[in-house]
Amino acid sequence: MRGPDISQAAMFTYLTLERRIPADHSLRGIRRLTDRALERISGELGKLYASTGRESIPPERLLRALLLMVLYSVRSERQLMEQLNYNLLFRWFVGLEMDDEVWDVTVFTKNRERLMAGEVSQRLLAAVLVEAREKELLSAEHFTVDGTLIQAWAASRSFQEKSDPPAPGKGSGHGGEVLLRDKVESKTDPDARLYKKATADKSIPSYQGHALMENRNGLTVAAQASCAATAAEREAALAMLDQVLQAPGQRPPGQAITLGADTQYQDEKFIAGLRERDIAPHVSEYTKGVASLGKKALNEVERRDARRSISQQKRKLIERVFGWAKLDRPLKQIKLRGLARVDWFFRLVVTAYNLMRMARLIPIPAKVA
Repeated sequence: MRGPDISQAAMFTYLTLERRIPADHSLRGIRRLTDRALERISGELGKLYASTGRESIPPERLLRALLLMVLYSVRSERQLMEQLNYNLLFRWFVGLEMDDEVWDVTVFTKNRERLMAGEVSQRLLAAVLVEAREKELLSAEHFTVDGTLIQAWAASRSFQEKSDPPAPGKGSGHGGEVLLRDKVESKTDPDARLYKKATADKSIPSYQGHALMENRNGLTVAAQASCAATAAEREAALAMLDQVLQAPGQRPPGQAITLGADTQYQDEKFIAGLRERDIAPHVSEYTKGVASLGKKALNEVERRDARRSISQQKRKLIERVFGWAKLDRPLKQIKLRGLARVDWFFRLVVTAYNLMRMARLIPIPAKVA
């Protein structure tokens, strides 16, 4: 029997928002992990706000909403506010009830700027890693490092010649070579640079994102963005290692640190920096072509290290992080300008990836009220 198409609107509902979300929905595990991380940084979030005055958007809800932008590839904050108006799943994740009013997009953006100024994405990433460390998901010895290009929110035609280009030998190229990106500057995003990773590619306005991954479960333990430059990946790698690892004299006895990387990190100064930090350089070497001439920095002992082949297999896991972050997501072409904003958002994207990965590694039974 065909049912009638009756359009009578219901005045009341007897189902809570919590019961409308399936018990096995993937966002439940991510919400639990996010709430635990936010509890850890609650005191630090409180320092960003005055003790008196009109109440603003709770930072916890603001951060959950920003995570939704990454997880569901929402292209703008205006579209996010539209989704929050009618998407019950989004309302539940953020913490809004069905009758709560959605924020104005300009108010949302201004409150986001406060979180950027307070470096909250870095603190949230660290808080998420505390949970991973407690669940013994992180390796303390074996790591992988890599970088990726992030297309900037600027057009190539916005680049004009600089009034004060660097002197010869002070450029961002190999050996201080002054390149095109050192001579021109974007008028809309001065921190963006024309850059390409392959000779055959076209130079585009770009930033670089860098990630340090532990090899046990492929979780990112450190991340940062930088201006695009030839040596930026190696400089960022050493900075992230110093941030994550203890000094050689302070490590537990017998703890041997290894670092896997591709041929881009085959640099004499970088390898020397790893040796100074007592880190085994499991870096891929050039095998053929003129690119290999004079660039092999490993010694015979490092080449024969039995763990090197394992690190080279594991290092491919880091491509999952970049692939997930750039495939149909806001990081494909970032819509923020300025290195500080790009760096903040890149860490948030990495945090979202860790949350998604950890939700699969830590089964959390959900109870629906």
